[in-house]
Amino acid sequence: MALGQLTNQIILMFVLMLIGVLINKVGFMHTQTSNDLTNILLYIVSPCLIIGAFEQNYSASRMKQLMLVCVGIFLFYIVEMIIAKFSFGRISNINLQRITKYGSIYSNAGFMGIPLTSALFGNAGVFFAVASLAGFNIFSWTHGVSLFKTSNKGTDHWQNFREIIINPNIIAIFVGLIIFLASFKMPVPADRVIHYVSSINTPLSMIVIGNSLGNIKISRQLIDWHLWLAIFLRNLLFPILAMFILQALSVSGVALATTVLMAACPTAGLVVLFTLQAYGDASPAVALMSLSTILSLATIPIVFALMAAF
Repeated sequence: MALGQLTNQIILMFVLMLIGVLINKVGFMHTQTSNDLTNILLYIVSPCLIIGAFEQNYSASRMKQLMLVCVGIFLFYIVEMIIAKFSFGRISNINLQRITKYGSIYSNAGFMGIPLTSALFGNAGVFFAVASLAGFNIFSWTHGVSLFKTSNKGTDHWQNFREIIINPNIIAIFVGLIIFLASFKMPVPADRVIHYVSSINTPLSMIVIGNSLGNIKISRQLIDWHLWLAIFLRNLLFPILAMFILQALSVSGVALATTVLMAACPTAGLVVLFTLQAYGDASPAVALMSLSTILSLATIPIVFALMAAF
């Protein structure tokens, strides 16, 4: 994949985000509408995209690459957790400590990673991207949630496990794997429905993200240097580490490019939700997510330029 192609696609997606900002400013999308569209994307559109990506003939080499990607994802999540704990573990402000730890580790894999992967690599890319999406859901709803709990007594492990199992994207991954392993071809009407629904994922995701960015008000006191360190880790250092780990595992081609792309995405929006659920000040979380998203316009091409150099 040419770096220019990636840059052009990112610019296109940010133009779609700007449309979302404009929609927000003229009052065309209200909070409830944004929430409803988010649910449609997460629970209907994204699962259709995942299932469609697995509808291809079984390939042992592709399956091997997928397994290696899963191992790589597990390894660099562990590395990220260690670095984040070392970097932010001594912050006296517990709210800021939680936000920077979570925000540096977890990327916007679903809302930005999957649409970008789909636009650049098609179903071949989404096939490998689902490993990153599964890793995000598993780690985010276990380790990620635990960061925002005051004690182990407040952690409902069964609830976290249930959140993972009943997540439509995880269900879609299991269904997709069965389809792939069996080389099953869906009936034409069902296949077309999945294709039509999947096609709205990229533009709608970017417009919804843009609408969220339209609500942001960042003041100077929110730009703590810890937030900038978290952005550096999330947008640059962690995806570069992911690249080296994957290459050490002999992951290559679309599998490598897709997984690094998912790792290079900006901070996940769940950092805001988890902060609110913990009754914390969400302002630093909003600032971190927003700045990370805006800066990813430059940092994603930088990561891929480095990958091309190595």
